[in-house]
Amino acid sequence: MVSALYTVSFVGIAVGLVLSGVGLVVAVRAWLRYRRARLVFQREVVMEVARLSARTSELERGVNDLGQRAADLPFKLAELQRSVAILQVLTVSLAVTLRQATSLLSYSSLKTLSATKLGKALGPIFENFSFTENPPRR
Repeated sequence: MVSALYTVSFVGIAVGLVLSGVGLVVAVRAWLRYRRARLVFQREVVMEVARLSARTSELERGVNDLGQRAADLPFKLAELQRSVAILQVLTVSLAVTLRQATSLLSYSSLKTLSATKLGKALGPIFENFSFTENPPRR
């Protein structure tokens, strides 16, 4: 009677351990998918901010050229000069904001670098496990 009780409790513990292991593998795979998706999204955002920063630099140069042309006109157009001055302030402010966003994103990407390395190292280990109905994507 006592050995049957031990056997039943051992089987229950073993089933619990197996289910915990399965849950662990599923959780690690989900975490790795989340990290990959976050990395892809962050990479796209960084590229877009860099592209916008380059375009803003072009815009700054164009506005500065426009300001020089307006100053070189034989007659002064106060409205044109005021508009150019406002445009210069706005482009400088946009450039500063984009530089801040770039530095923030580069700091954030440095922070996730170690997690990315861990995800790449552990990814192939859990790639062959399939506890869902969907086969793993390649």
